[in-house]
Amino acid sequence: MAGPPEDAPSVGAFAIVPSNDLAAAIPFWERLGFERTGGAPDYVIMTGWGCEVHLIQAGHGPWAVPSMHNPFGVFIRTPHVAEIAARVDDLVIRPGGVLRRREWGLYEVGVAGPDGLLVRIGWPSRLVPSN
Repeated sequence: MAGPPEDAPSVGAFAIVPSNDLAAAIPFWERLGFERTGGAPDYVIMTGWGCEVHLIQAGHGPWAVPSMHNPFGVFIRTPHVAEIAARVDDLVIRPGGVLRRREWGLYEVGVAGPDGLLVRIGWPSRLVPSN
């Protein structure tokens, strides 16, 4: 039995992240290593590291992003944790978000994204060689 074609879309669940300033959010995701691969003026599909993030211009109702506390977060599961962390070292949440092995079994880093979005990048600790 043949596998899926090489250009087949990724399988999985992907976050739809509202942004108060969609145009300003795109460069953040590009710094993380994503690239724009589709969408429309107010809905952008970013692809990278074997996954997708969908960005939408925030507005009123369910897509409103509070200015004081953003309730949204994204977790990127990839073995390239250290590589991504190095790209955005100035955005790492300190002291708590620095790259390390966590007690819940992940090697991860926390990054401050647009509108106060929490972005965590991680991989199972058991699959990361010891330093």
